[in-house]
Amino acid sequence: MSQAYNDDAKVATHDSESGRGIGGSDDMELRRKKRKQLLVYIAAFAVFQTAIILFFVLVIMKVRTPTFGFDVALLMPSNSQFGTRQNPSFDLKMNAVLRIENPNFGSYEFENSSVVFYYEDEPVGEVAVEKTGVGWRSTKRVDASLSLSSKGLPNNTKSQLGNDLTSGVLTLNTKSKLDGKVDLVFIFNKKKAIDMDCALTIGVADKVVRQISCK
Repeated sequence: MSQAYNDDAKVATHDSESGRGIGGSDDMELRRKKRKQLLVYIAAFAVFQTAIILFFVLVIMKVRTPTFGFDVALLMPSNSQFGTRQNPSFDLKMNAVLRIENPNFGSYEFENSSVVFYYEDEPVGEVAVEKTGVGWRSTKRVDASLSLSSKGLPNNTKSQLGNDLTSGVLTLNTKSKLDGKVDLVFIFNKKKAIDMDCALTIGVADKVVRQISCK
């Protein structure tokens, strides 16, 4: 009977030890899974943070050059006159809307400037552009009224002007430069100049600006 008791005790002890071994193995496996999950979460967070930093650097903090051009330019027919081939001249009144587009994630502020109109590289008119600012990713429109006259043109341009008037199409060019700076999300600012280089095609007979093209 004593021998049977001892045998039963050995079996119970063996079963207990086996249970502890299985339970310990399960615990270790669970801890390994948790560590793997933690590493996955850390890696995903690192990728997310890297993406945010790259987006901030490549998109938010990148300084782009604003653009400067025209929304519209209209002649006032009753106050605009063209000469003839024999007596080539023009005296025009124009209303225009200038447009400054700022694509940056920060305001753009520029100093006083002007837009000069040219015929055959000779100035025929000018309009002032007062200093102002353009908000984040927005457009600023500036109304302008001006006179354009051929009175100051040198004689060597009169022949070409006569030809243009006869053809019915007069082309004027505009040039301007805005000196300013972009303030990026209140962190730093960077100087940025804008150049305007546009051509206006004007119909002589109907006194209409037919086309505006800017580089």
